[in-house]
Amino acid sequence: MDVEGSEPVTVLGAGIVGICCALSLLERGCPVRLIDKSDPGQATSYGNAGVISPWSCVPQSVPGLWRSIPGWLIDPKGPVAVRWRYLPKVLPWTLKFLRAGRADRVTRIADAMAALNRPNVDLYRHHLSGTGEDALVADSWYIYAHRNPDDASLETLAWRLRLKHGAPAERVDGKTLREIEPALSPDIKAAILMKDQARARLPGRLGQVLAKKAREMGAIIDRRDVSGLTPQTDGGWKIQTDQGVEQAATLVIAAGPWSRRLLQPLGIDLPLEYERGYHMEFHTPGVTLTHSIMDVDRKFVTSSMENGIRSAGTAEFAGLDAEPDMRRADILKPLTKQLLPGLNTEATSRWSGVRPSFPDSLPCIGALPGFKNLFAAFGHSHYGLGMAPGTGRLVADLVTGTSPNIDVTPYRAERFLGGAAGRNAS
Repeated sequence: MDVEGSEPVTVLGAGIVGICCALSLLERGCPVRLIDKSDPGQATSYGNAGVISPWSCVPQSVPGLWRSIPGWLIDPKGPVAVRWRYLPKVLPWTLKFLRAGRADRVTRIADAMAALNRPNVDLYRHHLSGTGEDALVADSWYIYAHRNPDDASLETLAWRLRLKHGAPAERVDGKTLREIEPALSPDIKAAILMKDQARARLPGRLGQVLAKKAREMGAIIDRRDVSGLTPQTDGGWKIQTDQGVEQAATLVIAAGPWSRRLLQPLGIDLPLEYERGYHMEFHTPGVTLTHSIMDVDRKFVTSSMENGIRSAGTAEFAGLDAEPDMRRADILKPLTKQLLPGLNTEATSRWSGVRPSFPDSLPCIGALPGFKNLFAAFGHSHYGLGMAPGTGRLVADLVTGTSPNIDVTPYRAERFLGGAAGRNAS
């Protein structure tokens, strides 16, 4: 792409991934326009637990996971729920998900996850430079808390994968843990500390601050609802919106869970599933946490934010348009109280959003087959906040014709596409 005098690169989606794409493109001298139906960083990006880990390399599906799924589904406080009328729709995706967890695939997936996540703390600090908001990304550890001390082992597959990629990990007993985090329950008998990482002190505000920086660098941010895309003979695009038709020379699809619907009419149908997540915030918690805490038994994460303590987790499969079931957020109140006995649970708020998830826990990044000037940057599952800056840098490389410093093959859409789309891929 010839940057000088070029048309803007249009990024559809102003979540944290789209914002990071915009920042990296702007740094290369590309004019950028962001389009989203919501304010920047206020949809899926808003509600996560804030963990920014360079060592995040364990896919959601691993060998033996299938044994846990029935118990999770029948437990009303379990980490996974499926609305039964949606089960026939999610079943094909589930089978792909389980196949992705085979031993011969997990290591390759972990390598690809690590490549995207490894520079994330440094890249966020780079993007925050000059905003006056550097404190939004705070140094932090990730504490994996266990009630059964025998479960806190560095010999598991998950920890072998993290250690392979350099994670600085240490096992501690309950007494040592409570010297680090006094608010944790005495029921927590051991933990593994993953060090040298960070956390966002308010993910939604992080998105706002970085979007403001993008504007100051020249980005145009339009609030419009996009309903369709039409390729033009000159390689450009028409974008149908609720405010009329827009023109674009180059498109980056970073619309999270809505990306699949935009691409389906073009004949690109990817196995992107919609995982609804929930969080609960405790606004006058009466306790503080220095680090992010993963309750390994209950599969949720708790962390101190600017406005209190946030617990986030659960995965509900119900479809993109389903109304949230806020009872899934409510279960986080007693679970967090069990983890933090001194927690004040009086003043709370709840949130729900939809994660875009591929079966192999990897996003789709890069040129989409069969079309000119169409790039993907979506499908980051539970890892969007961590993978966003690496994704943005990779997209900027690909759009500008720069050779990336990592192998992009694991993220290409072709891994899911056959037939003409796969044969026509560049």
